[in-house]
Amino acid sequence: MLNPLGFSVYVSTFEKQLPMLEASKGKNKFIFTSLHITEEVEDAYVDKVKAMCEWLYQHDFQIIADVSSETLAIFEKQDMLTLANDLHVSVLRLDYGFSSQEITKFANQIPIAFNASTLDLSAPFILEGNQLYAMHNFYPRPETGLDWELFQKINQSIKQTQVAHVIAFIPGDQEFRGPIYEGLPTVESHRGCPPYVAYLDLIKNSSVDQVFIGDVKISSKQLKLIEDYQSDQIINIPVSLTSDFRYLYDQVYTIRIDSPHGFMRLQESRGYASQGDPIKAQHCLERDRGKITIDNEAYKRYSGEIQIMREDYQEDHRVNVIGEIKEGYLSIIDCVKNGDKIRFIEV
Repeated sequence: MLNPLGFSVYVSTFEKQLPMLEASKGKNKFIFTSLHITEEVEDAYVDKVKAMCEWLYQHDFQIIADVSSETLAIFEKQDMLTLANDLHVSVLRLDYGFSSQEITKFANQIPIAFNASTLDLSAPFILEGNQLYAMHNFYPRPETGLDWELFQKINQSIKQTQVAHVIAFIPGDQEFRGPIYEGLPTVESHRGCPPYVAYLDLIKNSSVDQVFIGDVKISSKQLKLIEDYQSDQIINIPVSLTSDFRYLYDQVYTIRIDSPHGFMRLQESRGYASQGDPIKAQHCLERDRGKITIDNEAYKRYSGEIQIMREDYQEDHRVNVIGEIKEGYLSIIDCVKNGDKIRFIEV
């Protein structure tokens, strides 16, 4: 099973996040929280943080705490290790205000996470420690998230020079965090995506080891899609199928290892369809990216083979269009590799 999905929990939203957390307690999940968000600091802030961290600790959550040089002053502590022990913090995520010498010192005493998004690729430093995490930023302001190319370059550099576990954020979909309320992704192209699609993109197309939700809440539908993939590595694809082909829902198929670049061939489909009636030519339409097609009887022994279009193709009298990937999920195509298992689902 892949690493469980991590959640971000904030002292200002902790109470409304409790129902979501209750469903995950006792599962040793990771929680990210920040201990230096200026707008959250008020008279009762320290006591609220202590109560939140105590609850998380008692229910077996592992806490990654984002800290800066200002955090010690807020909590009136002499050093970060004392603060970490008092708040049951498992990993210190060191943001700004720390020298490389300080970071190296912490790394020898407690698992730490360094800021992956601001890593200087021209002179990356190498840390030694018991356990290291390279944790990216999330970006509240639209248009400021990382470009995919830079994101990939950073991760490749970390994997080459660091023994580190790479973590990135995806947006939620049920309740966004303020003050901008437009999602908290690491990668800008994930802003506005269903969390499941953003999750697959990170897991299947990058060097990310673990994914966290940046926002306050994720819907039960999106959470189930992610957790189902984590449990069996079958990619559920939300699709609309014509009435004659509803029997294709909830079947597991393998993408043929020799599928061409332009479309995915479903390995088991031909034998499965050959058990039924002959497939007559109908809906022989243009085969745009995301369309689901089946070869009709005019394609002789290929009749019954199902494809998912990765690219646009013109119409063919031997190929019927029988469905399409649901709106919002089209980029799942870029996450499915030859040899993967997939399942058509109705959402």
